[in-house]
Amino acid sequence: MIEEEMKVGPRGQVVIPRIFRNALKISPGSKVILRLENDRVVVEKRTFDAAAEFERIAKGGRSIGRVPPHMYEAELEKRSSRRR
Repeated sequence: MIEEEMKVGPRGQVVIPRIFRNALKISPGSKVILRLENDRVVVEKRTFDAAAEFERIAKGGRSIGRVPPHMYEAELEKRSSRRR
């Protein structure tokens, strides 16, 4: 078991020690889950669920509908110009 005592900063922040970051492969931008279990805070690395992410994207986006094959390029150009 690895254990380290850390000091809470003035803004309530705690730095995750390097040994834990390395063990969990946590880097800047990684997402973690904090969970309260009884009187303990558990930090867990968020796992990537590709199926759930694709489902979220599919539900959030518009359907492309049916576009005749000869109109694909024009439709893609029109949609990409809307995003800019």
